[in-house]
Amino acid sequence: MAKSQIWFGFALLALLLVSAVADDVVVLTDDSFEKEVGKDKGALVEFYAPWCGHCKKLAPEYEKLGASFKKAKSVLIAKVDCDEQKSVCTKYGVSGYPTIQWFPKGSLEPQKYEGPRNAEALAEYVNKEGGTNVKLAAVPQNVVVLTPDNFDEIVLDQNKDVLVEFYAPWCGHCKSLAPTYEKVATVFKQEEGVVIANLDADAHKALGEKYGVSGFPTLKFFPKDNKAGHDYDGGRDLDDFVSFINEKSGTSRDSKGQLTSKVRLV
Repeated sequence: MAKSQIWFGFALLALLLVSAVADDVVVLTDDSFEKEVGKDKGALVEFYAPWCGHCKKLAPEYEKLGASFKKAKSVLIAKVDCDEQKSVCTKYGVSGYPTIQWFPKGSLEPQKYEGPRNAEALAEYVNKEGGTNVKLAAVPQNVVVLTPDNFDEIVLDQNKDVLVEFYAPWCGHCKSLAPTYEKVATVFKQEEGVVIANLDADAHKALGEKYGVSGFPTLKFFPKDNKAGHDYDGGRDLDDFVSFINEKSGTSRDSKGQLTSKVRLV
């Protein structure tokens, strides 16, 4: 087969792959803000900074809100990275993160949201202000949930490379990591030889102790050829995890879950 035909095949495959990593929250910029907000939809906008701990904690709740209102024709759920889009954040008086503002339909005069920062409270607020009646949707989860019943079957499978997060539900750092870790699982969900999993090590203390877990979150990688596992000490951004898995497992995925040009020919 000609090389051009091979690359055409991979290009076509990449186009057919759906990137489930895409946010359900609309990302706004200095240039796009007033093209989207103040038009024919009411808009809830989160002004955030990537390094902000409170923003990271809010992220999974806000994503759940975005997923729920994605099909609502009269409401927009959006966010602005104020580290990158300083102009619009300054214009709307943002001085702390996260700042959440509601822009009524046809208006660029916002009102600040002061309520609880969870999906339920935000949905109630948006429904009231936007005149909608949207119910919260269950967000699909691609992270494999481990228990004592399935741990050995999944983690010790010698045909799979497995990354495990040992976490506790009350752990703030675990909550901050959760949306990123879910995206990691989504990136590799089409790779049969890779599993991204987690274990509630507070509920299942014996398993945590067995693998030397003394703090949360603890991440351990169990490659096909070493089921004793070893600590993951890399960065905790999406790109860090993706690079690590690609290197260790021989995969070739980008941060959107698509095949890269480095994909190996079989």
